[in-house]
Amino acid sequence: MAEKLSFEAPRGMRDFYPEDMVWRNKVFDAFRAAGEAAGFEPYDACVVESYELLARKAGEEVGEQIYHFNDKSERHLALRAEMTPTLARMVAQRQKELPFPLKWTTIAQCFRYERMTKGRKREHYQWNVDIIGEESILAEVEVIGAAVDALRRMGLTTRDFKVHVSSRKFLGELLAKSGIAAEKHAQVFLALDKRGKMPDSEIAAMLKDGGLSDADVEATFKIMDLKSYAGCAELEDLFRLAEIAGFADALQFDISVIRGLSYYTGVVFECFDTAGEFRAIFGGGRYDNLLTTIGGEPATAVGLGFGDVVVTELLKARLGADAVRAKKGVAVGFMFPEQRDAALKLAAKLRADGEAVDLSLKAQKPKKFFSHADQSAAAKAVFLGPDDVEKGVARLKDMATREEQEICLT
Repeated sequence: MAEKLSFEAPRGMRDFYPEDMVWRNKVFDAFRAAGEAAGFEPYDACVVESYELLARKAGEEVGEQIYHFNDKSERHLALRAEMTPTLARMVAQRQKELPFPLKWTTIAQCFRYERMTKGRKREHYQWNVDIIGEESILAEVEVIGAAVDALRRMGLTTRDFKVHVSSRKFLGELLAKSGIAAEKHAQVFLALDKRGKMPDSEIAAMLKDGGLSDADVEATFKIMDLKSYAGCAELEDLFRLAEIAGFADALQFDISVIRGLSYYTGVVFECFDTAGEFRAIFGGGRYDNLLTTIGGEPATAVGLGFGDVVVTELLKARLGADAVRAKKGVAVGFMFPEQRDAALKLAAKLRADGEAVDLSLKAQKPKKFFSHADQSAAAKAVFLGPDDVEKGVARLKDMATREEQEICLT
């Protein structure tokens, strides 16, 4: 006897029913509008990459974190876990031809095989915003500003979120002034990035394993208590320009923002909800070495990855279902088969005028039609009976106010 087929999506993956698509569209629409408003050009790419590309960027341990396989020609391939390596590959492929600086954006579906927690799936969509080939801090301002704009377009305010900003370069300078050698900084960054996810005692043990003395560990933790970015020119510029751009209220200096990935070199940032209920909403920073890692020419870059999972949970918690229940369009129905042609003609006319029309596919009684229209996304409804068609006039009902107005059927 065949095993009963499960109707559940594979573990960690998602189905999007119409009620889920309403939320997804709200998020995606904000992504696209914010990207366009800031002058970012859209791009896209294949979801399958060579395993070697991902391993170069993240190291061989990447095999434990991604879906990878050999195809029928024994090519070692993988589903992308993020878009940055693909972006680097695409830029490197045409590096001699592209007009730098580039301002590119995409919404990419990504897959990562890892333990699921709140706000983390094995599949998600990620909005990427990157500027490549521009050294000015204005690149960071444009990238972060676009993300803040997207959140505002979704209906959130700075009461709901803050972008925590720091600088790997600044932290490195502070570590060096404390006597910690530059060759140990990568290990320090890796350990400190786990702060908040494990006890400080374990962080200290990691630092000692990286070659730091007790005095070095003490100095490192003292640096992590820093509350001011005074003396860091790039952060001073960033906050000043953000004030001019109108989103300084969304920024917060936070020396503990590290971003564990090794390719970050300068300003780094992560956005969190102010109540501290969720994982990071988005994160990113300045990365200068990724293109050379995969064999391209040196090029500085700033970018962010903004997933759809956490922000959707935040929107549902902060705004509620009414935030996506806006009714629009017209429902059109008919009482008997004889009115079907007239209903179709009216629907075509309304659609030609720019209305979204949900046309009933069969004859219905008025009560059933209006009950369905009330539960649907329609803002207005028209129901055609024999008298309406004979007179050539019908009544267009507002589903919220129940007010009616006459419309011509001819």
